[in-house]
Amino acid sequence: MATQKKKVDIKSDENKEQKSQDTQQTQIEEKDEELNTKEQELMKKIAELEKECAEWKDKYLRCIAEFENYRRRSNEEKADWIKMATQKFALEICEVADNFERALKQVSEDKKDDSFVKGMMMIAEQLKRVMEKEGITKIDALGKPFDPVIHDALAHIPSEYGENTVAAIIQNGYMMYDKLLRPARVAVSSGKIEQKSAESEPKEINEATEANGEDSNDPDIEITD
Repeated sequence: MATQKKKVDIKSDENKEQKSQDTQQTQIEEKDEELNTKEQELMKKIAELEKECAEWKDKYLRCIAEFENYRRRSNEEKADWIKMATQKFALEICEVADNFERALKQVSEDKKDDSFVKGMMMIAEQLKRVMEKEGITKIDALGKPFDPVIHDALAHIPSEYGENTVAAIIQNGYMMYDKLLRPARVAVSSGKIEQKSAESEPKEINEATEANGEDSNDPDIEITD
């Protein structure tokens, strides 16, 4: 009887120990599961924070880029405003330069050595240098392909130049730095004319040319609207 009771006690102890081990294993598994859940939640939170951080970084970089572009545009606009602030005055100076050019074209060869004429030529050259110093340059149009951006066509004439080429300057055009100050008023070639005899005299340029004070020997100017 005692032996049987002892066996029962031993078995009971074994059951208790097994139960205790099972409980511990269950607790360990629960803790592992809990840790895994927390780890997953932390990893998810980290991913969300990294995404949010990347979004804020992108916004920051965009703001910096937009500000730099704004500052660059503002500086360029300010520089252009400073350059073009004297535009009205520059146009009036261009008129003076044109008048000098017209007057000097009327001087005959035998009077070019006259001291007064030489003085006027020196003043005209000095005025040209001052204009160039301020960024004002005359548009070189004669013999160049017609460009509607910088040329204003007033007439079409047959000439020694090919079609759609500037054949005569009616009024000089000017640039101020890289901006158009005044377009050149021109006559555009409608095609080459046949060679004329030496005795034939060219016709005078039309009234549009005379009104602007520019000389030209190109015949038969056709005024366009």
